[in-house]
Amino acid sequence: MEFLEALEQSGLARSLKASFVIYPVVNALHVLSIGMVLTSVMLIDFRMLGGFQAIDRQSFIALLRRVALTGFCGALLTGFAMFSIRATEYAAMPVFLAKMGLIVLAALNFLVFVSLQEGVSSPNLLRASAALSLVLWLGVLLCGRFIGFL
Repeated sequence: MEFLEALEQSGLARSLKASFVIYPVVNALHVLSIGMVLTSVMLIDFRMLGGFQAIDRQSFIALLRRVALTGFCGALLTGFAMFSIRATEYAAMPVFLAKMGLIVLAALNFLVFVSLQEGVSSPNLLRASAALSLVLWLGVLLCGRFIGFL
């Protein structure tokens, strides 16, 4: 709890609270980053589930994976900045904790997906991982939206 209280008093949190411009810019960058993650992940998942057959799978996934990782890093940085403003409050919210748990599960699923894709594995396992990814990331999105309204 002391760490969270210190985070709320940090220079980062104070700057975000004091500026009329910085917080909305950080928030907009967070939304943009989430959009990058969700769009690229969903396109990868849809490709793995049988969509976009005319596009070379490996090239398509390689490109979108880079977009997803860039967006994830952006979302992580901007999300941490926004978290710093009300860290103790957010950390006590079940929906915030659910969002963090879903992100961890989605990241683990991504690692499984990569290992399945690089190894010789069943296409059914890859499709199952893609379907799970869709569910997890949509859950992250929904939880994130609820945080703003609770």
